[in-house]
Amino acid sequence: MLKSSPPTLNYEQNLWKNGLFYLAGVDEVGRGCLSGPVIAAAAILPVDCTPILQVTDSKKLSLKQREQLFPLIKSQVIDCAIGIASVAEIDRLNILQATYLAMQRALKRLKQVDYILMDGKLIKNHPFGNNITSIISGDQHCYSIACASILAKVVRDRLMRTLSKTYQNYGWERNAGYGTAEHQKAIQKQGVTPHHRRSFAPVKALFYQDD
Repeated sequence: MLKSSPPTLNYEQNLWKNGLFYLAGVDEVGRGCLSGPVIAAAAILPVDCTPILQVTDSKKLSLKQREQLFPLIKSQVIDCAIGIASVAEIDRLNILQATYLAMQRALKRLKQVDYILMDGKLIKNHPFGNNITSIISGDQHCYSIACASILAKVVRDRLMRTLSKTYQNYGWERNAGYGTAEHQKAIQKQGVTPHHRRSFAPVKALFYQDD
């Protein structure tokens, strides 16, 4: 199997040449989880930055690698921010709109944004304006998005590990709230917690069953 190329600064460099210097790379984590919030990160890099070689899509890195890269990325960016959409907001709005809300919150916490580079595919009538490029698998191709993906993943994993100390046996310290066999078995045995997304099918079925 061919090894995939690391994310580059190609997108950023093209925009920097056009005088757009405050480029926010944006990504989210937790969209497919059964429990916990969705968390987005936005990261702005200096124009003269040199990519950290190990930075790539956060899903391709181990927990240890992400934790090691986290402070390196924080020291490299000129600005970064985290945005969160709660479980209640996910259930009320739907996961896509809650994801956009988390991204908006992260962007609003930045001091200045000239342009947005965002992971994924945007729907029509999205709330981010015109100064944006969405990139499929952006965390694998665009360096600032990859940085954001690691920041968001580390923050969310830490949160789920903290919650696992109170809500034990769901395996959140290992599965981060994703619907693993261990997690689903624990829901069946122990029931639904306040941190479970009741609008998600596997949880919804058990929630109404308990009622």
